[in-house]
Amino acid sequence: MANKVYAFLGPHASGKSTMITQLMSMGVHYIPTITTKYFDDRYAYKRKLYKTIKPNEFKPVDYIVQAEYQGNKYGLRKADVLESYQKHKVSIMIMIDVEGIKQLSKFINQDLITISLMIDDVVFVDRMLRAGCTNDEIKYFVEYADQNNEFDNYKVTDFVVKNTSTPRAALEQILAIMGLVTLVPQKEFDQLVK
Repeated sequence: MANKVYAFLGPHASGKSTMITQLMSMGVHYIPTITTKYFDDRYAYKRKLYKTIKPNEFKPVDYIVQAEYQGNKYGLRKADVLESYQKHKVSIMIMIDVEGIKQLSKFINQDLITISLMIDDVVFVDRMLRAGCTNDEIKYFVEYADQNNEFDNYKVTDFVVKNTSTPRAALEQILAIMGLVTLVPQKEFDQLVK
């Protein structure tokens, strides 16, 4: 089996961090995203996924993928991507935008698999409210996603996972895409666990 890198793409609140965290807890290697954004306590869980650096430490020459999102810089270091590609059969990463896919595919085209996490408006607003966002913040994220076509990411990815139900349902779809699970009929499953 060739080494594969799975890049997750989706608008704010689509579940990228949740899915990546779940996969990491199962032992899947994660390629960290470097950013100049500081995550406050409301988003403290993202501190495990993003390495925050000072703006003057972000040197474009070090990155395969670079993006700017809401005034902050994001990137995937060349060294991190190439090292993980050489040492791990399966790696995962968060992709900030569609341009990042184009940048990364120049280096690992045939081994890059992209997965778009799709949500609808109702789930989007509900997740934002549960995260403690104000109406102004929700409006900002909706407008930002609309203006930057984030709800259309599915058009440029290899796979789409509709993440409007439970995190487990989305994770099961992702595991199947990654070939990390084999589904069997219920009767066979019952026999396996006896």
